[in-house]
Amino acid sequence: MNRKRHSKFFALAIILSFFLGLVTPALPPVFAQTKTQQDEQATLKAELERLEAEIAEHERIATQYAKEGNTLSTEIKSLDNKIAKLNAQIEYINASLARLNKEIAQNQVSIIRTEDKLDFHRRAISESIQQVYEQENLSLVVILLQSTELSDFFDDLNSIMAVQSGLTANVREITTLKDQLLTEKDNLASKKNDAANLQSIQKSQKIQVSSTKTEKKEVLAITKGQESKYQELATEKKKEAAQIRSRLFKLLGGGEMSFEEAYEIAKYAEDATGVEASFLLATLDRESALGKNVGRCTYKTSMAPGPPDSRRDDVTPFLEITASLGLDPEDTPVSCANADGAYGGAMGPSQFIPTTWILYADKVARITGSSPASPWRNSDAFVATALLMEDNLNACSASGYEGDTQIRCAAARYYAGGNYKLYMYTSYGTGALARKKQFDDDIALITSN
Repeated sequence: MNRKRHSKFFALAIILSFFLGLVTPALPPVFAQTKTQQDEQATLKAELERLEAEIAEHERIATQYAKEGNTLSTEIKSLDNKIAKLNAQIEYINASLARLNKEIAQNQVSIIRTEDKLDFHRRAISESIQQVYEQENLSLVVILLQSTELSDFFDDLNSIMAVQSGLTANVREITTLKDQLLTEKDNLASKKNDAANLQSIQKSQKIQVSSTKTEKKEVLAITKGQESKYQELATEKKKEAAQIRSRLFKLLGGGEMSFEEAYEIAKYAEDATGVEASFLLATLDRESALGKNVGRCTYKTSMAPGPPDSRRDDVTPFLEITASLGLDPEDTPVSCANADGAYGGAMGPSQFIPTTWILYADKVARITGSSPASPWRNSDAFVATALLMEDNLNACSASGYEGDTQIRCAAARYYAGGNYKLYMYTSYGTGALARKKQFDDDIALITSN
């Protein structure tokens, strides 16, 4: 009877060892792609590269028209070129969304599979613990006395040790799977957030196409094809320096000031870091918040709380930042989380997340003299943005980008981090570049008068 009982236990040990990780069945990787999927990815990549080249060509043409002078003919050609570029950007977003949707579907399959593996291992651990408990209630002496031969004793002892070893391996596997699941869920939330942002940008670009067509009709209607009337219209549109100085500049994370005040702070940051004031203003302008939720939420409802719920912990540094500034964290607003699960928690005018702010806080303090630096203080926020953009520009330069494309790349990095390539050739990257050039003109006007 006892011999039979231990034989069954030995059989159970072998089965558990197989499923608990001592003997791991070969499984195909979740993201292994078929030939068809690889071909689809290659086609999408080629389409994105074609559209990037087309958008870059439209920008080259726009620069050429600007050099030709301000005439009715170049204005109409510029508007036609702008419409063509916007349509190319919309196509680019369609291709990017197609690729994202495929990746999201793969991500969802991976999450389901990982959750199933976790459930299986949890059940197996429960059964294994029960078996170990039952066997540990038998002393080695009892097992030896119950065994008819010495070899049976060692067989039984080995079976117990095998289950205990399997249990240890399974606990390690659970830990690995939990970490993998957090990564997969973070990736899924990020991709869904990117898809939502791209859809928002796409909607904005379609509106821009419509408004540009309307602008072209109005120019033709007013001028009736006469150059003299177009020049009159251009003169009326030209803004005076005083108007630019007093114009409200609305900050990315809320709040506003005159354009002149914003320029003075941006120029201070430029002198400290070398990043152009016009680029800082383009980055911090509220128009750059396309697709971003910069609402007023509390840290408890919007921030990444850290393990076991998220890989990133923004709450701990946020509490440290608010404590150092004497602020009540409960009453300190931060950006809201995305409906798809992407965390919020960005702070102040430049919308830094806590884990990023602490990387720059000491550098900011050395430049501005703030002790400590605050993400809610305009001068500190502008300098922090300049330092981050300096790093972004260097990273983009190291990746081979230069000139306007480097600006586009750095702006997209500020907006989307590691997913920046999705946004370089949408209205975000293009918009940041256009705003920078407009601010260059505005700054030239107010500094020359």
